[in-house]
Amino acid sequence: MAESSEKKWYVLHTYSGYENKVKSNLESRAESMGMEDYIFRVVVPEEEKCEKTKTGKEKVEKLKTFPGYVLVEMVMTDQSWYVVRNTPGVTGFVGSHGAGSKPAPLLDEEIQTILRSVGMTRNADFDAEVGDTITITEGAFVGHVGKITEIDSEKMKLHAMIDVFGRETDAELSFDQVERLV
Repeated sequence: MAESSEKKWYVLHTYSGYENKVKSNLESRAESMGMEDYIFRVVVPEEEKCEKTKTGKEKVEKLKTFPGYVLVEMVMTDQSWYVVRNTPGVTGFVGSHGAGSKPAPLLDEEIQTILRSVGMTRNADFDAEVGDTITITEGAFVGHVGKITEIDSEKMKLHAMIDVFGRETDAELSFDQVERLV
């Protein structure tokens, strides 16, 4: 298989219950082995579930969306494949036929759906800063224009002040829901 220089998302199979351990192991291995230019984001898809306890209090639990699986964004090379495959807790790549064959990456539509469901988007390189004007392209406020008041690159979200019915309103938006006006 020819090596690609393109970042793609792959699915790792892990021991169930070890997803977060694999995530931290892989992140520290990528750093200690100088693979930061090949292994980028490691994600354990989780969703929050709200339950009422017997006493009537609400309890928020984080549940794994795909127990036993971890997502990794990486450039597939022999070396990066070796580092990921030999990370403690990783039992293999999904989509690999074994015998040393490299796995197939997730399709863009698949990873976009998964990342959106856990509150992340693929567009981590959002090029804007506080004070810039944006227009909203998706969601309840489509077409509204606002000024960025806060940017959270880690969660890939921003806050913007928009005009709703003549009142300034703070809106939290994902990077992929807005475009920067030039």
